[in-house]
Amino acid sequence: MQQKIPFSTYAVIGTMLFGLYFGAGNLIFPIQLGQLAGTNFWFGLIGFLVTAIGLPFLGILAIGLSGSNGLRDLASRVHPLFGVIFSLALYLTIGPFFAIPRTATVPFVVGFEPYIQAEHTTLLLALFSFVFFAIVFYFSLNPAKIMDYIGKYLTPAFLIVLFILIIISIVKPMGHFQQPIGDYVDSAFMTGFKEGYNTMDALASLAFGIVVINAIKSAGISDRKEIAKATWKSGIFAMALMTLIYGLITYMGASSIDAVGTFDNGGLIFAAVADHYFGSYGAILLAVIIVLACLKTSIGLITSCSEFFHEVFPKISYKWFVFLLCIVSFTIANFGLTNIIKFAIPVLMFLYPIAIVLILLALCSSLFKNKQPVYAVAMIFTIFISVIDGYKALVASIPTAKLSIFDAIEKAYSNFLPFYDMGLGWILPALIGAFIGCLFPAKKAGEI
Repeated sequence: MQQKIPFSTYAVIGTMLFGLYFGAGNLIFPIQLGQLAGTNFWFGLIGFLVTAIGLPFLGILAIGLSGSNGLRDLASRVHPLFGVIFSLALYLTIGPFFAIPRTATVPFVVGFEPYIQAEHTTLLLALFSFVFFAIVFYFSLNPAKIMDYIGKYLTPAFLIVLFILIIISIVKPMGHFQQPIGDYVDSAFMTGFKEGYNTMDALASLAFGIVVINAIKSAGISDRKEIAKATWKSGIFAMALMTLIYGLITYMGASSIDAVGTFDNGGLIFAAVADHYFGSYGAILLAVIIVLACLKTSIGLITSCSEFFHEVFPKISYKWFVFLLCIVSFTIANFGLTNIIKFAIPVLMFLYPIAIVLILLALCSSLFKNKQPVYAVAMIFTIFISVIDGYKALVASIPTAKLSIFDAIEKAYSNFLPFYDMGLGWILPALIGAFIGCLFPAKKAGEI
């Protein structure tokens, strides 16, 4: 019989999980949400927390409770080919296409862009991101020591400075909440809900889940029920810490407009707030610490993505993938933070419904005895909706991408699908697909 697991074990694993999640996006999106939501702060924040906290927690549970050996194994319950394709799409999204480039652009925007002339921004971003990814490349070849060092010392240092800034913003508020802007006027909750997609944490949870399971096993926990218990307790610890930080950063953004005005992205808002309280030297100090925190995140993402791609394509070495991912990430980083966010949204609107349905099916698999047709049909019906969700977001970013046939489908969905205009049109099709799948003869996709 295993001895009782101390709270300190859950805290250590939860802190590690927090470190995996908390990167560039976790800073810039809640502060901008606060500015835009204004007096609708609470509605926007609660919607944001559902997708930025609730879904990642469910994703960790889906891996932990289903007994899957990672994302590809879990997604293969739909079909082995789907397992490969979806895993590749997800790792590219949380890796070199969006999340990794963001780890270079956020510290540049926060710490350097406010103090340089606009005509020099492109060149200096190129220089900064080149040095950044050169460091990432070097340490990703052998990440063990640097990850340990940064995780133990630099992340806590970053959090201390962040909390100092947050506490000052509470003790000495910058101003009153303004009236909500744009979609936050009439639909603050759902706008915050969709804004939470931008953190990419629900997608990352499917990739990080196996890391958490391995950490639990390395702590000497081997019983399946104890692993499940440790998973949700560690997850609650990490998500509670993130909820606190998200709430305080959102409050800081909501109270900031009187003092600093509005900006195009959360990175510039953060820089302006830091400058308001600390002056330019304090803002640069904060930027240095953000650089170090983002280095940790970038090294972790490059490492995990390279290991995954090497597993899928074993003829290409791990080191070559590190090099290729750094090159791609450097290239995309130089499109700038605002463009990275703009082009990420259509991809996220396509992937998120698929990821959510996969998570929910994994958590409910005991109800339908893990029948493969349930996964397959529910996913097919969900993809029909998510393709149009992605298209709709793409047209909002690039109006010239309009296609008449997709416009007609989108109009039909809007007229007939419940919750479609709220961004939740996939719910009914996924439920219908799961019901149809239950009618198929029993056939297990694999042992749970």
